[in-house]
Amino acid sequence: MKALWVFLCLPLAAMPAPAQQGQPLTLPQALELADRQNLDLAAARAQRAVALAGVRIAGEWPNPTANFSETRDAPHQSLFFDQPLEIGSRRQRRIDFAREQGVLSETDIAAKAREIRRSVREAFYALAQARGVTALQNEVLGITQRLLEITRARFEAGDVPQLEVSQAELEVARAQVDLQIAQQEEKVGLSELNALLNEPAATPWELAGPLDSLPPRLSLSDLIERAGSSNATLERLLQERKVEEGHRSVLEAERTPKLGLQLGVDFNAPHDYRAGPRGQISMELPLFMRNQGEITQSQAAEHAVELETVAARRAVAGLVESAYFELDARESQVELYRQKLLPASQRLESLIEESYRAGKANILAVLAAGRDVRQVQREYLDSLFAAQTAFAKLEETVGAPLD
Repeated sequence: MKALWVFLCLPLAAMPAPAQQGQPLTLPQALELADRQNLDLAAARAQRAVALAGVRIAGEWPNPTANFSETRDAPHQSLFFDQPLEIGSRRQRRIDFAREQGVLSETDIAAKAREIRRSVREAFYALAQARGVTALQNEVLGITQRLLEITRARFEAGDVPQLEVSQAELEVARAQVDLQIAQQEEKVGLSELNALLNEPAATPWELAGPLDSLPPRLSLSDLIERAGSSNATLERLLQERKVEEGHRSVLEAERTPKLGLQLGVDFNAPHDYRAGPRGQISMELPLFMRNQGEITQSQAAEHAVELETVAARRAVAGLVESAYFELDARESQVELYRQKLLPASQRLESLIEESYRAGKANILAVLAAGRDVRQVQREYLDSLFAAQTAFAKLEETVGAPLD
């Protein structure tokens, strides 16, 4: 009986975890695997090819036009080619604009990568939590089964009534149901992690990252500063401004008129010549349309992005502060469970043990004390997972790895 109670009073970290067959998997390995195999991230990265094609399109030269005519007047036939020529920096500015648009797509890819990183971290520790709950429920089942054996022996000795045996049997049945539920939730957690890693749903992993390994303490001022240069929203707004600048640059370059160069040959002019060269140059006269409205619109759009960036920078600082204080609260909660609640629950159960051994407490008090201790251990697991989730949220908000 004493061994039974000693086990009940063990902290959660000392409880043996169920054997997991499979390849060891650390959190960095899971993140690296998702970076290579996640389908959503692969689809986002496919946009790079689209951006590169846009740069190629921007650099294309206009095609020449071939013209052939035949008339009754002399010369009777004409063949000439019309080649539009872009002068100035129109083509180069168009290429630069396409490249800035490509960088904008890169910011979207980076944002998706951060999102996947957070999801993988949360799924990794969700599976660790689920396995911790399964291990806890497995040990609870063993404890209740041994308690049932002790109660039956005491009943046969005439120390307790049949009612206590029935109560012990009910507790065993409850522990069996809880274990089955925990095992199913563990399968769900494993499936969600494998979906992010693009692995078969039942691929077993032996997690090598303990749930209670909390990240190091971070400085709020440093986090806000880092978020200013790496937050996904701010990165996109800054790049949108550059794209708008490139757009306006293209509009200004388009004010330079195009040249039309025509070269050809006239045929069959009786009494004059059989074939004679011809040439012509044309130029668009920018008298009315000079992209005035488009340039004004682009300037207004750029100003709007600037104001939006200022507002977003303050909002991001607020989100970082909120996520930071949430993480701080979760870590404080973990420490309270470690230092106060777990030891207090264990002391309570020890007192119940002495009372039960002395015959001053019935099995209801024993079971209630055991449930209280296990509830505290379950809440401790939940607090650890909440701390890991809060860290994942803070990391995504900052926009850069923090561990």
